[in-house]
Amino acid sequence: MERIPFNENRNEDCLDTMANMPNDFLDLTITSPPYDDMRTYNGYCFDFENVAKELYRVTKNGGVVVWIVGDATVKGSESGTSFKQALYFKEIGFNLHDTMIYLKANTGGARGSNKAYWQSFEYMFVFVKGKINTYNLIEDRENIKTKPLIAKGKRNKNGSITKGVMHTPKKLGRRFNVWRISSGSKKIKEHPAIFPEQLANDHIISWSNENDLVYDPFMGSGTVAKMSIINNRNWIGSEISSEYCEIIEERVKKAWEEKKKTYKHKLYLEHRIKHL
Repeated sequence: MERIPFNENRNEDCLDTMANMPNDFLDLTITSPPYDDMRTYNGYCFDFENVAKELYRVTKNGGVVVWIVGDATVKGSESGTSFKQALYFKEIGFNLHDTMIYLKANTGGARGSNKAYWQSFEYMFVFVKGKINTYNLIEDRENIKTKPLIAKGKRNKNGSITKGVMHTPKKLGRRFNVWRISSGSKKIKEHPAIFPEQLANDHIISWSNENDLVYDPFMGSGTVAKMSIINNRNWIGSEISSEYCEIIEERVKKAWEEKKKTYKHKLYLEHRIKHL
């Protein structure tokens, strides 16, 4: 077994990449695999069940897999592939930590039948191996109630009631699990489905810490790699299409260049502040 280098995309099937990973290796996986032949992705498909099994093996205890999928509509009926895959992840040992919705903010709507409402979302299944280790839940939702409140008192064993304590709710509360995010950039014409940077960013900061290892087995255009670099995470990618690997290489290169500029600017500011 070769040693897998960090911060590198590999032009190969993800099963070949994971075959060289030891058990309990990854902190976080974020991916949106090709599903239901809705897009060709250069003609490649994947072995879902073996990919899921390998992800379970290489994920650390307490680690997370974010699996983002939707369903095709065939002859007026949704495929249900997303639910089948979610149940299989549970069958092989993962816990389903959260079923989230990615609501596409700028979609025009798409549906295989004119007799149903326009489709504008995908599922984001958050699986965990064992008991979750890291959860940095984003708090950016404005609370409706911000005035001081009195918590309900508790009844003691002797029948008396403890008086509730007054507390003031925070201005911003925990985000809901339906995320309304723009559905990606249209600047990269060579790839049919660009993974939204904000989506990758928010999952990375939610389920990992700095210097953790993030993996995308279907790296596509390289968004997970780019946002891992920006957020000070190590990363590994697998992408079977050599054409997409060229896109990834270019985006990763630009991300590192921006990172260096930011770092130099930070050092300069720290130097200026120190000598004021």
